[in-house]
Amino acid sequence: MTLHATEPRDVTTAVIGAGYVGLTTAVVLADLGYRVACGESDPAKVETLSRGEPTIVEDGLGEILRKGLDSGRLTFVQGATAAVQGAEFVFLCVPTPQGADGAADVSYLEAVAVEIGPHLGHGAIVVNKSTVPVGSTHLVERLLDRPDVAVVSNPEFLREGTAIHDALHPDRVVVGADDQAAAARVGSLFASTQAPLIVTDAATAETIKYASNAFLATKLSFVNAVSNLCEAVGADVRDVLLGMAYDHRIGFDYLRPGPGWGGSCLPKDTRALIYIGEQSGYEFSLLRGAIETNEAQLASVTGKIRAAVGGSLAGRVVGAWGLTFKAGTDDRRDSPAIDILQRLLSEGATVKAFDPTVHGPIREFPTGVEILPDAYAVCEGADCVVVLTEWEELRWLDFSKVRELLAEPSVVDARNLLDPAAMRRMGFTYVGVGRP
Repeated sequence: MTLHATEPRDVTTAVIGAGYVGLTTAVVLADLGYRVACGESDPAKVETLSRGEPTIVEDGLGEILRKGLDSGRLTFVQGATAAVQGAEFVFLCVPTPQGADGAADVSYLEAVAVEIGPHLGHGAIVVNKSTVPVGSTHLVERLLDRPDVAVVSNPEFLREGTAIHDALHPDRVVVGADDQAAAARVGSLFASTQAPLIVTDAATAETIKYASNAFLATKLSFVNAVSNLCEAVGADVRDVLLGMAYDHRIGFDYLRPGPGWGGSCLPKDTRALIYIGEQSGYEFSLLRGAIETNEAQLASVTGKIRAAVGGSLAGRVVGAWGLTFKAGTDDRRDSPAIDILQRLLSEGATVKAFDPTVHGPIREFPTGVEILPDAYAVCEGADCVVVLTEWEELRWLDFSKVRELLAEPSVVDARNLLDPAAMRRMGFTYVGVGRP
């Protein structure tokens, strides 16, 4: 059922977890006018955030964080118990990483529910904002063991890089619970956003989150498959997708080919939805196909790089621009850039990499990849440079300088960021994705 929320009233809220979802939720709730205590287990992170210093790269986060602190509405405390004291609403924003079998690991969620149960105020509402398997709302209810406390599902639909904007201007607010009155109260918190409010049962709300991400992943895989078709028939994927996107049933969003999709959500959530289907006796073959297409795209881009350096990566030097899974964030979780560089290393290449959010060695590459401070440095002596993240600053480099630094003037543009004609006029061998 789709409703429009009524105006919210002033309440005290708690947010458990100051990761990507938790931190965004906390600062936005404070900006909407609520008193927010954000509980985080890492004391160093609590101290950093309390000084008004963001712990992640996200457009607009620093400003809204400091605004919340200066207003007195936002505080950071150590631990979940300290955060929930006197809170009318408690948002659970804890990690649910992918397990070995593809299922989401809900151990953090379970631990927090057990911890906070005895400390919740009478009539409090616990709001599960973590991406969790269907049935987790009822799991939290059992672990809290508080008949006077309602548990509500309120999935997030944030895009990294635009999370603050997305939270303040959501396409929709989804709330699921058996207690519809509690669901309506949670929905009322976001009334000032004027977003459509979808109130449903908990299982449906939890499924909406997984199904949404699965659709986006499928759309991206479809676009990458079209780009490969364009290469085979000599078509330009840019114009093909432009011609598709003006159909309002399709739209422009997520119609951009690349090296493959990744990040903290799509890989984990697609596999989790397949697992959920398996547990219920359903084989989600369409979604399996999307995942397989994504794997093929990673291999395809690796093949383009291999061909660009003469057919073998052994002993070759590759410069890489970009390490994060998308521009506008410092998140490298399941980044296609990291995957591709690991493939290059396994075939004997030497890799030098630059990313504007990385300033030293990173855990993904304890050895084998040299992280350099600027985009030009990675080109020096390289047999090829590859664009793996669509950082806008790369578009405006001095490509005469880039050409002089490279051992061979070869560019593999896995993001279609650069102009092929302009690059070729400057003497580069240019390879894009789905473009002649």
